[in-house]
Amino acid sequence: MEKSKLLRMDNMGIAVESLDTAIAFFEELGMTLQGRAMVEGEWAGRITGLHDQCVEIAMMVTPDGNSRLEICRFIKPEIVADHRNAPVNALGYLRTMFAVSDIDETLGRLYKHGAQLVGEVVQYENAYRLCYLRGPEGILIGLAEPLESK
Repeated sequence: MEKSKLLRMDNMGIAVESLDTAIAFFEELGMTLQGRAMVEGEWAGRITGLHDQCVEIAMMVTPDGNSRLEICRFIKPEIVADHRNAPVNALGYLRTMFAVSDIDETLGRLYKHGAQLVGEVVQYENAYRLCYLRGPEGILIGLAEPLESK
């Protein structure tokens, strides 16, 4: 019997309090809102183990169409933990990294949406300029500007 193979990473999910704020932030980054929906019912609760859940989701897609970010707002059950301000060395979700063509211009636009630089923009060899920043609700993301084409 042939071993099954991984096809792709379908999406990464982030839970937020304000879906509209998060959507605006990721649209400014360059993602497109693919759709918005309510996810609820017995079938959904069986997947997550939360049983009677109601979640509003927004699916964002990168310009190349290959990567998706699912932003969700739990209506029920209520949130039980908050990791938004955890430091970079906390266990669990760390960050999502996005490649951008101009890190300084991107930061300028994201600052208008409340983004804050975590450390500083650094250059790794002749390959990348990199930084971490906190977006809406403390979401930690990374930006990487490839330098090979400059």
